[in-house]
Amino acid sequence: MQKKGKPVLDAAPGSLPIVDTHQHLWDLNKLRLPWLSGAPRLNRTYDLRDYDEATRGLNVVRTVYMEVDVAPEQQVEEAEYVLDLCRRADNRMGAAVISGRPGKPGFREYIARYKETKEIKGIRQVLHGGTPRGYCLEPGFVKDIQHLGELGKSFDICIRSAELEDAVKLVEQCPGTRFILDHCGNMSPQEPDRTRWESDLKRLAARPNVVCKVSGIVASAREGWKAADLAPVINTVLQTFGPERVMFGGDWPVCTLRASYGDWVTALKEIVRNRPAAEQRKLFADNAVRFYGL
Repeated sequence: MQKKGKPVLDAAPGSLPIVDTHQHLWDLNKLRLPWLSGAPRLNRTYDLRDYDEATRGLNVVRTVYMEVDVAPEQQVEEAEYVLDLCRRADNRMGAAVISGRPGKPGFREYIARYKETKEIKGIRQVLHGGTPRGYCLEPGFVKDIQHLGELGKSFDICIRSAELEDAVKLVEQCPGTRFILDHCGNMSPQEPDRTRWESDLKRLAARPNVVCKVSGIVASAREGWKAADLAPVINTVLQTFGPERVMFGGDWPVCTLRASYGDWVTALKEIVRNRPAAEQRKLFADNAVRFYGL
């Protein structure tokens, strides 16, 4: 049942509703994000007021918070911060994917805190930061991802495109866990040879417990990009995973490295404009509602 005060799915009748499955927020007065020292353009607080302004008029009716790679010792603080937002009636956040370090001491005790928390849908650890290739295949990591499935929680795969084979191997060992491949598998729209990525993408899509998030790609686009630059990667994802297993993600404010939120939404709508209206709605809203149980 929808929480009192949360917006309904058809907040603007006649307009395509959007469920943003990749909503970042960070308050630097509350949380420390070590990676921001290398990203000066993003090194400030981004709060709900900023998000509301960025999405104004776009019919974003519900959001799923995505962890922001906080300092590990602040993971509980981040989780409690977003849980409060999920439970309040003054915003659109309906669920959250929180930070975690599978394979590390204390992970199971940490996730056990939230095993009965319906707003916490899963865990993500960014695997393209300071982790080496093969990190997600270490036995302790794999066992903890299997444990997530036992708890009914998902895992977001955010990994370098050249390492998608590792993601395939992880998924194959965890058939009871649901996975979300972030950012189209992090394939750059400028990459001329996408053969290996396409092959690994098909292997991932062959597993019924994997869905793909159409997100992030605009942040790696060239200056002066156009929708046509993003279309080959996005259309490959849509074709490979099919209309039932793709979800829109805003990736704000990271997307602002190349585009406003509105520009990203406009470009994606342009790319899918000739697809059936029902498929467009699945991409932008319905699949997310079903997958996350919103």
